[in-house]
Amino acid sequence: MQDIVSKGISHGVYIVTVRTKERINGMTAAWVSQVSFQPLLLMLSIAPARFTHNLIKESGYFAVNTLDKDIQNLAAAFGFKSGRKVDKFQNVPYFDAPNGSPIIESALAFLECKVVNMFTAGDHTLFVGEVVAAKLLKEDKVPLIFHWDDYF
Repeated sequence: MQDIVSKGISHGVYIVTVRTKERINGMTAAWVSQVSFQPLLLMLSIAPARFTHNLIKESGYFAVNTLDKDIQNLAAAFGFKSGRKVDKFQNVPYFDAPNGSPIIESALAFLECKVVNMFTAGDHTLFVGEVVAAKLLKEDKVPLIFHWDDYF
């Protein structure tokens, strides 16, 4: 059944970024969704074992960086190594969103969110964030769509 869900439901590919007082980090994520218009809320699903999980809890903010097909290599770079052991931002140009979340310069768009709720959902935590800053950085690109076979 998991194989059917993984191949039958489409998702975008994003890099979720976060800054605490001591660290910046990012991780590749596909489980991101808008959940409200007013206020504008996004939901992010992350396993508690992921390094980014506790950084978001500590920070209270996160940013969703939308990727396009031309930068698919960043999805692999931010997804296959732990930020506990490597600096994923080494050689990756970025700037800071208004609340300090790192934004990848080559991203298609970004949305910085303030965490307003957290829920346990099975083996993951759902972080609900209110969008506090957002910008389309490239107008001529198509968002990258997650295809199971591209990563596994």
